Amino acid sequence: MDYQTTISNTETANKKEKRKEREIYDQKPTGAFVGASWASLFVGTIAFCIGLWNADMLLNEKGYYFTILLFGLFSVISVQKAVRDKLEGIEVTQMYYSISWATTIISILLLIIGLWNADLELSEKGFYGISFLLSIYSAIAVQKNTRDIAYIERKKQEDIKS
Repeated sequence: MDYQTTISNTETANKKEKRKEREIYDQKPTGAFVGASWASLFVGTIAFCIGLWNADMLLNEKGYYFTILLFGLFSVISVQKAVRDKLEGIEVTQMYYSISWATTIISILLLIIGLWNADLELSEKGFYGISFLLSIYSAIAVQKNTRDIAYIERKKQEDIKS
């Protein structure tokens, strides 16, 4: 009886390579998740803006909160891009990565400080806080979905060419 008790190194390496390829970005996000991400981005952002439009505050205060929303959205997208670039092996400088994180944290702190000092009802402060967090979280999800789909489609095109 001749039983094979070991696997050759090439077989092991091939299995690990195939498993590694399958583990990284091998499934597109579902249409439901993509739609929910976009919907939550629009709901959060539009709710925040409608709240500002209807708020009884000075125009410069409304401008402050609107700018914080835009600053926060841009910052979290930048963080997600930097994280994803690193993951895909695209060079990201430590300075850019650090600035992305710093601006994200600063945007959240600016909103907290602004709401803390605002002459608003507690329910209004909570509304702005929650709609801001919904907006920035969903912006991350939308950016991630966009990158996932683009990555998978690019890999499929490369597979077709080779």
